Amino acid sequence: MTALPPSALAWPVPSDIDVSDSITPAHIGEIAKAAGLVRLARMTTTHAAGNVQMEDEIVYYGTTKAKVQLSVRDRLAGVTDGAYVVVTGITPTPLGEGKSTTTIGLAQALGAHLNKKSFACIRQVSAQHVSLPSHHDIVGGAAGGGYAQVVPMDEFNLHMTGDIHAITAANNLALFNRLCPVKKDGSRTFAAVMERRLRKLGIHKTNPNDLTDDERKQFARLDIDPSTIT
Repeated sequence: MTALPPSALAWPVPSDIDVSDSITPAHIGEIAKAAGLVRLARMTTTHAAGNVQMEDEIVYYGTTKAKVQLSVRDRLAGVTDGAYVVVTGITPTPLGEGKSTTTIGLAQALGAHLNKKSFACIRQVSAQHVSLPSHHDIVGGAAGGGYAQVVPMDEFNLHMTGDIHAITAANNLALFNRLCPVKKDGSRTFAAVMERRLRKLGIHKTNPNDLTDDERKQFARLDIDPSTIT
């Protein structure tokens, strides 16, 4: 990790997206190599002669993203554990708390300024978090902020590898099936309170099987008004 010289830091600090766009990210392969995640040679079991096949410890998603194979844990099982720092908070505000920014800043300080091998582990933001118009202009995303952020921030905030989107879709489907279980004859029914919720959403259907995927998502989604969270 290389620190930006003070002369490269603009003041006042530009917007998060402007900072992100001004940076050219290193190829994820270079970052993986610096982290000790290298291409390993493993012996195939199909040839007695022991042909060597190259195997990556990471799975690439373009040039800026990758997943780490779980096999790394086995290879590093005998390595001494490092220090683990938890950054958290209990007083949410409309502007956030700065947990991600603090986490990235700590990793930058340890890596770029103290030459320690450091990793920042932060959760991937949900797509709903950055798409709600009521607070999109306030919170934005969860990639950190200013010069202490994950780049490219747009890729991080919007789907990334697609895992969170898949989990959200599966959760909505599972919740709908729990709320409206299928009976032995294959039918489903709404309770009276569910029908009132549907009418509130502008959906005037009485058969759960008639709901579209989008209507099921609206029906099963929790209604949380961000303006009430202080």
